[in-house]
Amino acid sequence: MLLAVAGVYYTLAPQLPDVESLREVQFQTPMRIFSSDSKLIAEFGEKRRTPVSYDSIPTDLVRAFQAAEDSRFFEHIGIDFKGLSRAAFQLATSGHIQSGGSTITMQVAKNFFLSRERTFNRKFIEILLALRIERELSKEEIFELYINKIYLGQRAYGIEAAAGVYYGSSIQDLTLAQMATIAGLPKAPSTDNPIRNPQRAIERRNWILQRMHGLGYISDQAFEEASAAPITARYHGADIELDAPYVAEMVRSELFERFDEELYNEGYRVYTTLDSKLQTKATHALQNGLLDYSTRHGYRGPESQLDTALTPDAIAQKLESMTSYANLEPAIVTQVDDKNIQASLKNGESVTVDWDGLKWARKYRSNNSMGATPKKAADILAPGDIVRLYKDTDSWTLSQLPQVQGAFVALDPKDGAIRALSGGFNFNLNKFNRATQAYRQPGSNFKPFIYAAALDNGFTPASMINDAPVVFHDASLGGDWRPQNYSERFYGPTRLREGLYRSRNLVSIRLLRAVGIDTTIDYIQGFGFDPQRLPRNLSLSLGSADVTPLEIVTGYAALANGGYKVSSYFIQRIEDQHGNLIFQANPPCANCNATQDTDSVDTTASRLSPSAPRIMDPRNAYLMYSMLQDVIRQGTATRARSLDRNDLAGKTGTTNDQKDAWFTGFNRDLVATTWVGFDQPAPLGRSEFGSTTALPIWIDFMETALDQTPENGPVQPDGIVRVKIDPATGLLAYPGQKNAIFEVFRAEDVPARSTQNAAGTGQITTDDIF
Repeated sequence: MLLAVAGVYYTLAPQLPDVESLREVQFQTPMRIFSSDSKLIAEFGEKRRTPVSYDSIPTDLVRAFQAAEDSRFFEHIGIDFKGLSRAAFQLATSGHIQSGGSTITMQVAKNFFLSRERTFNRKFIEILLALRIERELSKEEIFELYINKIYLGQRAYGIEAAAGVYYGSSIQDLTLAQMATIAGLPKAPSTDNPIRNPQRAIERRNWILQRMHGLGYISDQAFEEASAAPITARYHGADIELDAPYVAEMVRSELFERFDEELYNEGYRVYTTLDSKLQTKATHALQNGLLDYSTRHGYRGPESQLDTALTPDAIAQKLESMTSYANLEPAIVTQVDDKNIQASLKNGESVTVDWDGLKWARKYRSNNSMGATPKKAADILAPGDIVRLYKDTDSWTLSQLPQVQGAFVALDPKDGAIRALSGGFNFNLNKFNRATQAYRQPGSNFKPFIYAAALDNGFTPASMINDAPVVFHDASLGGDWRPQNYSERFYGPTRLREGLYRSRNLVSIRLLRAVGIDTTIDYIQGFGFDPQRLPRNLSLSLGSADVTPLEIVTGYAALANGGYKVSSYFIQRIEDQHGNLIFQANPPCANCNATQDTDSVDTTASRLSPSAPRIMDPRNAYLMYSMLQDVIRQGTATRARSLDRNDLAGKTGTTNDQKDAWFTGFNRDLVATTWVGFDQPAPLGRSEFGSTTALPIWIDFMETALDQTPENGPVQPDGIVRVKIDPATGLLAYPGQKNAIFEVFRAEDVPARSTQNAAGTGQITTDDIF
């Protein structure tokens, strides 16, 4: 017998793997994505696992696993002779293996090195490996490997993941009953699952508690209390702390190109540039803005109709299959009274919707037409209607999933870090990311780049452009083109500043023609726009290019930061599962190094941010900022004056037939853009513009984003002067001119005297300068 055993040992020993590799084992751990302030955004990976050290495991949990799997674990040498004898007897009497007699050490050997086949040869190798493991590793190291490797159902691997999945907590916070329930799972993770089979889970748990009591691990009182405890397990998804699924998918997609499938198993921790406060507000502002638009255009009716004769179970099954989106809960109308309705939610709760939550629901006919004002609840709904409800404070309101869509992006203009991004109403409803993937025409939202090109080519804010009818013959525009202002009126000679803040189309067209299309495109592409998507005709001046919201907001960053080109980015750093830094973003920054306090920061070459390239003369950047401030002060975005700040600037945008509505605005700390439209371009309605549809979303966001932050407007560079001009001519005002206004110029571009000035010297006096 001894010779036979020795022969088998020396035959198999050379084939055994090196157990020393267990010291370097890397557990398959999902990638986790966080905001810049460490709020969990998403988790990607088939296996949920959070490795823990032996020292962090509660004693009762260790003993629960001992009772369930291997009570003599801390005494034996890796094999339990009593268990093996039992397994051998079963094999001899039945002809096949019925139980393995495995110790925890043997399970570690099997889980890390062996297949799941049940043969004598594999069992012998398992025993030999267990003996080697016991020689190489301490008991604590072996147990740590075991509880981090085992599968415990519901995609949970390891005890910390199981505690999160079943109880939404850490192992440190589990009760004795919960610990015993988890300890009962390795034998049959599906059969003994407390979610799928709570009765079997109780039986298994109580057997383990009885074993713990019999082994002297727990007191009589603890045993009785834990045995009587109900099953409290329910499924807990990843503990998401911040709703930013569009950004999460951007991260996953970008890193998959770099890491491939290992992305889902290596436990990377990815920290994005998102600010959790701003991201939360951006999500809500966009959702609320789209819901407001939907409400303004009437009620499209219930999502479906159920036969009220259906059984309650059938109705509940229908509701259970429906998903809640953005706090819009599916419900079935059960009763319609004169001025209210009764409805049942998917959780079985019965709620009342009063008339204040119903009376808005005029029938939708088109984006320009609604039906009559309802007089009673029956004009709107009927029993059996499947509807959407949302709770506003203490009352319920009828709502509907919007068909219109939108996007919102906010970034730091100094380096392009994305602080907030939402690519649509709800990611689970539609995963298309409109912030990065929707190429739409920006309309007048694009005009600031045309004006910036004009300033770079000798124009000033006071340059006069004739706002008058014109006909162009351009084959690329379908022949004769007769552009108009939205008002269908023409206003004659107009200063550039006024042409921009009043968004006069003819001014932009004539300006582009004067500067030249090729010259303008060469200049504009410096802001990051793809020249292949910029039409080489005069329609460019009206925003006929195809751009994404992210491209627009990145271009505006240069207008906000003093004229530097930055590129948007959203990954700040990446760490491995041990906290080692494997990537750190170091983007080009707009004059950041010049403003850093070198006594308080690391100024080595590896830490200093590279300087962003300058694409605008600093004086032209200042002039553009000033002109865009007037869009809010007295132009198409005066609604933003409600924010009561003097540092804000921006531009509205509306395309032909109101198919796209935009607003992009900024100060020196933050630039943000909003787009609203249908995925399949269609008119939003004759009363919907950038100022009425997109701007309110931007304002809603900025109220939070700029709360308690000091004003941070443009800093006037050297070479800028402010003088009084004649508003009718754009020339220098004559002394004492009553209707004179102040304007800013590059020092060399101060205009000549108005002809009304008898002196006509063209020189600046102290009365001219502000």
